[in-house]
Amino acid sequence: MPSAPSTRARASPWRSRVARPKAEPGLEPNRRDELRRAAARLFVDKGFAATTTRDIAEAVGMRPGSPFYHFRSKQELLKAAMVEGLDSGRLRLLAAVDGVADPESRLRLLIRTHLGNLLEDDCRSPMLIYESRALDAADRAEVAAAFDRYQAPWQKALDELAAAGRLASAAPPVRLFLFGMLNGCSHWYRPGGALSVDEVAAAAMALLLGPQAPRQASPDS
Repeated sequence: MPSAPSTRARASPWRSRVARPKAEPGLEPNRRDELRRAAARLFVDKGFAATTTRDIAEAVGMRPGSPFYHFRSKQELLKAAMVEGLDSGRLRLLAAVDGVADPESRLRLLIRTHLGNLLEDDCRSPMLIYESRALDAADRAEVAAAFDRYQAPWQKALDELAAAGRLASAAPPVRLFLFGMLNGCSHWYRPGGALSVDEVAAAAMALLLGPQAPRQASPDS
């Protein structure tokens, strides 16, 4: 009877260490966030499967094995890039709309902040949703919950706009179409190019709700 194939040959390099080594001198705890952000950028640009441990380490100036001090596997890093990134971006969204009652103004701020996350702050997590297929069921559920939290203020603004007759529909596909459109900007937007992030945000808002009507001058002005 042929012998069973060696599990060592099939093992992922991320799984090859049973226990994490002792932290190397000078390895700051806050480099976890730096690794997470670099990994998210690479996972978007190259794809999860094509991104290697060496790619991620080199992106932050680490030795190839150093990511193991923070993450047990590439899958764990992907989950962190998605969940922690989405939650961090959500806090920026909530801060931007805090105290803003008008749903149109809130939606405009949500769009601008989301584009700022993607194009200015290098927060690629909203674009990684499709890579969740590389995770197990429990991790996918955690990512889905984080994405639901990120989407909640958007759906609330859309629902209020539809209720006020300022939007034809607030059905979930509208929100998903909006996310797809905004996330796609990262493929063609160029810093310092012909369009500013503010102009991109205004164009997205006009596409959804139509051009903003000019304000009429008050009789006393």
